[in-house]
Amino acid sequence: MTRAEAADLSHADALKTPDRLRRRASRLLSQLTMRSDRLITEGLGRADARKWHYAVLASLQEFGPASQAELSRRSGIYRSDMVGVLNELAERDLVERTPDPADRRRNVITISPGGRRHLDRLDVLLDDLHDTLLAPLDPAERDQFVQLLTRLLDHHAGGS
Repeated sequence: MTRAEAADLSHADALKTPDRLRRRASRLLSQLTMRSDRLITEGLGRADARKWHYAVLASLQEFGPASQAELSRRSGIYRSDMVGVLNELAERDLVERTPDPADRRRNVITISPGGRRHLDRLDVLLDDLHDTLLAPLDPAERDQFVQLLTRLLDHHAGGS
């Protein structure tokens, strides 16, 4: 079974999954990740955007201008892929590249006014997509779920 096929399992099919598998947090996280990834990727695709676009624009908005290497570290995008992502964003006038005054060999990337507007639209879209993903949870449960995921990620990333 492929990942896409696994993500398409109906609720009835999922109930036929062995209980041992249904109790494993790692498996549940994997299953939810596949569904989440598809939902977000398809939703952003309808807005002619990608997850990496959002990650770069959000980083620039929150932390300000940065080099390509710094953006790669902040967003988790491989440095080798960052150039392509930035090319796509620059072609759409969502970011601006300027030579770094301290080192003319590298560029400083800045979010443009159009990039800020696009990020705001993506925030609204992602809010709607997350509402779909987390529909069975009430607001308090959603907050708790995010806190628990954050704690797990921080722990495994060497954080607190």
